[in-house]
Amino acid sequence: MSSDIAILMAAGLGTRMRPLTERMPKPLVKVRGISMIETVIGSLTGAGIREIYVVTGYLGEQFSYLPSKYPGLRLVNNPDYETVNNISSIRAVTDVLRGRNAFICEADLYISDPGIFSSRPEESCYYGKFVPGHSDDWVFDTDAGGRITRVGKGGSDCYNMCGIAYFMENEASIIADAVDERYLHPGYEDMFWDDVVNENLDRLYLTVHPIDNAQVTEIDSVKELSVIDPDYDKENL
Repeated sequence: MSSDIAILMAAGLGTRMRPLTERMPKPLVKVRGISMIETVIGSLTGAGIREIYVVTGYLGEQFSYLPSKYPGLRLVNNPDYETVNNISSIRAVTDVLRGRNAFICEADLYISDPGIFSSRPEESCYYGKFVPGHSDDWVFDTDAGGRITRVGKGGSDCYNMCGIAYFMENEASIIADAVDERYLHPGYEDMFWDDVVNENLDRLYLTVHPIDNAQVTEIDSVKELSVIDPDYDKENL
């Protein structure tokens, strides 16, 4: 059995997918009959990862069924999810992240390829999709050797973030320590956890792990959801 762990970030409000998320956290929205978070959990457990931490916040009690369905899964409450950006979700699990090989995943992904975690990367990395032309999303700049030199928004002809990262224990510890350190100084409230990664790239060796567009889908609106699952239409909302 793998000694790797996984951290799933499920604390957000999911405002862009209202009205579905008015009474349900976004990761529990079903796509083709299964909740988004369970496509992630199922893919992780299928790859032998049993130690999974789901960081909850908004309507967190609705995730309470998961530990009985998936032995080894633990729920971690993020008490700051309404007032602090998603750095707060990593802050809630720095003690378990430190010193472990870890996947960090958004919980509101639809994973259509269950085998995506079966083959472990050999170095710390973000999973990415190559996008030709300009992108306003989170992207990665890399040097000639493939090392990530910037994690940020906006770029051209580069890999885009897809909501999955994998860190070897050394990098995981650096990130955990850096997030804890950030919390000691004003300004952390508006930060994404990826901003902390970007601030520490001189101490981290990260590459991009390429994936195909069809393997993972980030769904940000009901319109995007209806493209994947035609059962969602105005009559169902």
